[in-house]
Amino acid sequence: MTTISAFQYVPPFAQGVVRDLRVRWALEEAGLPYQSRLIGPADQQSPDYLALQPFGQVPVMQDGELTMFESGAIVLHIAQRSAVLMPKDEAGRARATTWIFAAVNTVEVPLQQLAMLDLFFADEEWARLRRPGALEEVRKRLGQLAAWLGQRDYLDGAFSAGDLMMTTVLRMLRHTSIVDDYPALKAYQLRCEARPAFQKALRDQMAAFEKA
Repeated sequence: MTTISAFQYVPPFAQGVVRDLRVRWALEEAGLPYQSRLIGPADQQSPDYLALQPFGQVPVMQDGELTMFESGAIVLHIAQRSAVLMPKDEAGRARATTWIFAAVNTVEVPLQQLAMLDLFFADEEWARLRRPGALEEVRKRLGQLAAWLGQRDYLDGAFSAGDLMMTTVLRMLRHTSIVDDYPALKAYQLRCEARPAFQKALRDQMAAFEKA
């Protein structure tokens, strides 16, 4: 059975946004069973784990002889096995892949920078000085994304792995009300998060923290 690594515990501000959620969601959408391997700080730096993930991060996915890390790469791999996550036509699959990369390369970078400033360095003077510029970059990307989305339900036709990745990226701003300023994006995020597969993935991730 497929195994994914996940944290035994993270602080409340990180619960529900750790990147194994993306892989859990993709597996649920694809109808593929899996089990989780919960790890702690000591495991992250152990030789055994570093042999699987050289940076000590989560998630790692192990499926038979295949071992993968990086959530975007794993989601893409899963999506290629799922008609729910990837269109059947070649052009549609290419566009869905494009949106996966857009989520992690173009949108996630500024959103994560703002989240880091707010959640890890809020008391630092340099962070307070940097935040207005970081916020401007976030609003620029969200405005562009909202303009593309327009009246669409999803980024490109039906729900795909691109929407899955983009939704998890938008969740990085849940400690703010910034997404609320873009009604189309907020409705889009809620639409994606209402999917039963997302709800199941979120419950399973949170269950580990509740036991810690």
